[in-house]
Amino acid sequence: MLTRLRGEKGFGLLELLMAMTMLSIGILALVSAFNSGTIALERAGRTATASALADAQMERYRALTYGAIQLDANAVNATDTTYRNDSALGGILGNDVTTSTGCSGVPPECNPSRTLTGADRHNYRLDTYVTLTTPPTGRQEKLVTVVVRGSASPYATYAREQSTFDLSTGS
Repeated sequence: MLTRLRGEKGFGLLELLMAMTMLSIGILALVSAFNSGTIALERAGRTATASALADAQMERYRALTYGAIQLDANAVNATDTTYRNDSALGGILGNDVTTSTGCSGVPPECNPSRTLTGADRHNYRLDTYVTLTTPPTGRQEKLVTVVVRGSASPYATYAREQSTFDLSTGS
């Protein structure tokens, strides 16, 4: 009887249950790893598209002269709380935002907030801020901040880009 108990002529029920449990845990871990990878790839794709949109908007400002870098005053006053509460404004809307009523037809570089469709066919909200800053060197500059967010509230921020412009860009 003792030799029969010590013999290993196949799996017992307990060994089979343990093997199936270990296999199930392994398969579940693989499935969750694939799910996490899919979510990370989608987020990376949105961030890359948002960065490209921010670069394109900033290039529009780089093509303008210093005096033309401004936002449409009527459009800025009509913006929502997401636009007004951004850190790019420093908490003050109107006092340090460079606006003008001379942006006829509201071209893309004058529009403070608009919705775009990216290359990935998703919609993005593109907010632009033009504020005046004075660095320690003394000459006033315009700080352009472009923020690309998701299109649905709450607006997740995917990209933020800033550039300064001074009078050397022309008048």
